[in-house]
Amino acid sequence: MTNLTPDDIRAARAADSKIRARDLADKLHITEAQLVAAHVGRGATAVVAHPDQIMHAAATFGETMALTRNNSCVHEKIGVYDNYHPGAHAAMVLTEEIDLRIFPSHWRHAYLVETETEAGLRRSMQVFDAAGDAVHKVFLREETASLAWAEAKAQIALPDQETALTVAARQPAEAAKSDPGKLDILRKEWVRMTDTHQFLRLTSKLKMNRLGAYRIAGAPFVRALPPQAVNMMLEAVRDRQIEIMLFVGNRGCIQIHTGPLHTLKPMGPWQNVMDKRFNLHLREDHIAEVWAVEKPTQRGPAVSVEAFDAQGMLIFQVFGLGKEGRDSRPVWREIVEDLPSLEVEAAQ
Repeated sequence: MTNLTPDDIRAARAADSKIRARDLADKLHITEAQLVAAHVGRGATAVVAHPDQIMHAAATFGETMALTRNNSCVHEKIGVYDNYHPGAHAAMVLTEEIDLRIFPSHWRHAYLVETETEAGLRRSMQVFDAAGDAVHKVFLREETASLAWAEAKAQIALPDQETALTVAARQPAEAAKSDPGKLDILRKEWVRMTDTHQFLRLTSKLKMNRLGAYRIAGAPFVRALPPQAVNMMLEAVRDRQIEIMLFVGNRGCIQIHTGPLHTLKPMGPWQNVMDKRFNLHLREDHIAEVWAVEKPTQRGPAVSVEAFDAQGMLIFQVFGLGKEGRDSRPVWREIVEDLPSLEVEAAQ
């Protein structure tokens, strides 16, 4: 971390106005939250970061673009914030288009941000974790939301509008944790699951984590896939026009797209989904491990494709949609079964 003052940061932003905020922050060796904080009083307003207040404000903005990302994948969805379910440890937004799982303890800094662009004034509400990394962003799309924007600023602005922000050290991704001595218990309990949400409780009880369990579970529970299987999977979903659930998240927020994929546009290391109301930007070169996973549920097997980076961080998960009258799971299973296996066994 450098010792740049807010004046230094603003000068760097003015000198390099076209670069993306995240890229400029990396270039300056600061966090994105510190870059935004330096502009408090000059287009940015520090606001209460709790999701109860943030989601209430978002619901007044009309149609917006919701953005959640991690280091390797950006998930952008257009829709309206509604149907918010608060919770001390986990909260949710549940609509057909904006579908979020929120973990409030990681919502630590938040700002209302106004940025002049070539297309005009862009308004966004941005939330960051303790380390200053982005958790979730809401981009306004409707000019008519200016009144709601002013009301949000009046209602949730913090009394202290500081331009210098102190952040905590970044917590590294948890590396894979396995315990081969408990493999029999893992397999026995895996078969007994009735809901996918029971899996993390199971691995925690066995002092493992998701990736560690995948590495030792073996068939018929998991199958290692090569990184190129991700593109094959995305192309098959597009070509067969099935509906999927695509999860991308970080410690503070998971965002879900439910529906088909229409347009894939690779560009350099990025694979991009460029649909009318859903965009995905995936760094293919960050994919280190891919797993096809099957977990039992009361409604039948839940089959997923899950990708991890070299540090063991989950990049994304994809499931087949299983809603009544819109059941894509049989075709999804065929797609996953047709994906090639990794020729070399994954490390144990």
